[in-house]
Amino acid sequence: MTAGSPDDTGSRLLTAWRGEVLATKVYALIAQRLPDRQANLVRQIAQVEDGHRQRLEGRMHELGVAVPDQDSVRVGPWLRLQARVAPVDRLLASREAAEQGDVDDVYGRPTGDPVTDGLFAEIREQEQSHESTMRELRRGSKDSPVPAGRPEQAGATRARARLDRILGRETWHQRGGSWISDAIYGANDGLASVFGIVAGVSGATGGSSFVLTAGLSAAIASALSMGTGAFLASRSEAEVVAANVQRERQEIVEHPEEEREELSLFYQVKGIDEATADQLAATIAQHPEAMLQALSAEELGVTQAGTGNPAQSALAATVSTGLGAIIPVIPFMFMTGTPAIIAAAVVSLVAHFLVGAAKSLVTLRSWWSAGLEMTLAGAIVGGATYLVGLVLPT
Repeated sequence: MTAGSPDDTGSRLLTAWRGEVLATKVYALIAQRLPDRQANLVRQIAQVEDGHRQRLEGRMHELGVAVPDQDSVRVGPWLRLQARVAPVDRLLASREAAEQGDVDDVYGRPTGDPVTDGLFAEIREQEQSHESTMRELRRGSKDSPVPAGRPEQAGATRARARLDRILGRETWHQRGGSWISDAIYGANDGLASVFGIVAGVSGATGGSSFVLTAGLSAAIASALSMGTGAFLASRSEAEVVAANVQRERQEIVEHPEEEREELSLFYQVKGIDEATADQLAATIAQHPEAMLQALSAEELGVTQAGTGNPAQSALAATVSTGLGAIIPVIPFMFMTGTPAIIAAAVVSLVAHFLVGAAKSLVTLRSWWSAGLEMTLAGAIVGGATYLVGLVLPT
């Protein structure tokens, strides 16, 4: 097919259409994990993407290009899992990079059809306007523009500008990641550290039964160390949130008018008209604890469910680190000598690959490249420590 041919134009429209459908679905998954204010922004971006889809479908109908069912565009299992467990800032950065790639590759090249090229140029401009919104969501900056192309959001934009002037004077700590990412990194740390110890002691002792003693001791120490560290970190996070909530409580007492306006603006950003939002805020302000809960939920993303559970974080870190750490030791529970060393190296490197692939849920890298990288790192660490063990006096 040559550039500018009807088939080429239809193919480009279909590629763009699939990209918009996929983006809409991924943004919808991300929005489910965010506090109301940020979720509202992401949903607005998803609505703009859906508007692009509709405009592309209109042009496809005009050219006689068959429009597939939206269900034919699926969010793959791995991408869906990433959207549910990966850090939100990395998800948004990944989507921003994907959007920019589509802008350059799909919308940036002329098709030879003036009408389609004009449509692509308009969509490209709106796609580029998403970057500032993404930066606001990822970095928590004061600027939080509403995506272009939605005139009905003018009132929400004005409310957001006023709200940002208030929030610009306040600094809040963001809540940490999920226990799932902590568990993945715990398994990684336990596996990597104990594999190095097992390899080094194996080199020094020729794979004697002492490797089992050293490996089990290292595995238990690693698991307990990670568990206590996770517990203390989660408690510190809860203390920071509690301090922020207490600060908000003080603000309600000292500046009740400003806090009521702030709550009203949060509701206006959601699309509620100013009069109704003011009335809601005034009603809630009559009950200080309800006012505190509402502002904490909107501004901090803190609900009555609270922050992470320190005991849950400690348990996840302890168990995951222990499971990762015990893998290199298992062969020495049944054998010694060279067979045990070889078996430990094989199972440990396989485990390195699996843990590396699991880490891609958090880092958003390709699972196989993350797995191979982790395997290579494990091989280097294990080989180096084994050689060191060979030259150590016994």
